[in-house]
Amino acid sequence: MANTPNIRFKGFDDDWEEHRLETVSDVRDGTHDSPTYQSEGHPFVTSKNVKNGFVNYEDVQYISDEDFEEINKRSKVDVNDILMGMIGTIGNLALIRTEPDFAIKNVALIKDTKQVSYLYLYQYLQSKNVEKQLFWGMDGGTQKFLALKKIRELNILIPSEDEQLQIGGFLENLDDIITLYQRKFDKIKQLKKFMLQKMFPKSGKLVPEIRFVGFTSDWEQRKLGEIVERVTRKNQGLVSTLPLTISAQYGLIDQNEFFDKRVASKDISSYYLVKKGEFAYNKSTSSDAPWGAIKRLDRYENGVLSTLYIVFAINENTKIDSDYLVTYYDTDLWHKDIREIAAEGARNHGLLNIASSDFFETSLTVPQDIEEQKAIGKYFTKLNILITLHQRKCNQLKEVKRFMLQNIFPKKE
Repeated sequence: MANTPNIRFKGFDDDWEEHRLETVSDVRDGTHDSPTYQSEGHPFVTSKNVKNGFVNYEDVQYISDEDFEEINKRSKVDVNDILMGMIGTIGNLALIRTEPDFAIKNVALIKDTKQVSYLYLYQYLQSKNVEKQLFWGMDGGTQKFLALKKIRELNILIPSEDEQLQIGGFLENLDDIITLYQRKFDKIKQLKKFMLQKMFPKSGKLVPEIRFVGFTSDWEQRKLGEIVERVTRKNQGLVSTLPLTISAQYGLIDQNEFFDKRVASKDISSYYLVKKGEFAYNKSTSSDAPWGAIKRLDRYENGVLSTLYIVFAINENTKIDSDYLVTYYDTDLWHKDIREIAAEGARNHGLLNIASSDFFETSLTVPQDIEEQKAIGKYFTKLNILITLHQRKCNQLKEVKRFMLQNIFPKKE
């Protein structure tokens, strides 16, 4: 049957009808002028503020009452309207769920005219059908943009009103669940960030601001080389051993998985053989890791790393808890020493020029009581598990949403 989806709610079997967006909705855009910004007033929303279904007010500018009223004479945003980014991040959407108090520029305004369910339309605009049309409709060079005419001419497939309500309601409920888990994920990450700042002594201090009950002794400074041993064992021809890479976000992981390509075919016999529980320092820098990243191998029993990395293991004769060390290297306290030993202009294609001997001269702040180290390590391990669980749940739900968007609407070539 033509114009029908792969997945359908029970009781619906009619063909869907094709319409241009402009025939079922009033499509406008915001102002083309540049009003004077001020420190407070009405938010002035542009395409960069339209993200993930909502208006994001980070880095938003503000305008006066007069400019707000003048702009809204032709492009007033109301509840149930849809915003679509037209410049830069083209196609990003926001559904207006509460009474707005902002004006718009460089944003398409798709007004709710009651001719089609606003929830259904909002979800359909996220489909592959629309994504393809937006891609082919883009203009511009480095800064891509989408003309309002192209948005008005979008082809939209529409079922009966009852089926619209079923689809829109189902996908909106799915979005609500995703948002719930995303907020939990964000809150736990914020909690971790806050506790990392409070549970370790600030520069020049000997005790942290927040501490577990029962611990009162001062912390101490230790050289890394005093508590760990460098690992330089070679792979010795075990070419089947897992090639690893270090990600600031994901830790030591399968290089094939991270780069989405096969790399094990090259000769890795001279690589370092790393065992579970050992640490490695990646001198490569990024926005997430401006001074590189230090991670422990947790996922696998062993693997191999390029000799560009610095690998080390905790010395068995020192009282250092491994989970504490993992947590310490989640802070930025160790960056100070790395900055001091990194030569001026030492970044070569994002790689810090740091000698291994200098690296092991870096210091870290450690509780003298091993039980306090264990308590800190255990606390942050639990936080990390919660963060991972919520992130995984979010990713699973987003995958369900992606699958449904591909199958709950008819495919249009």
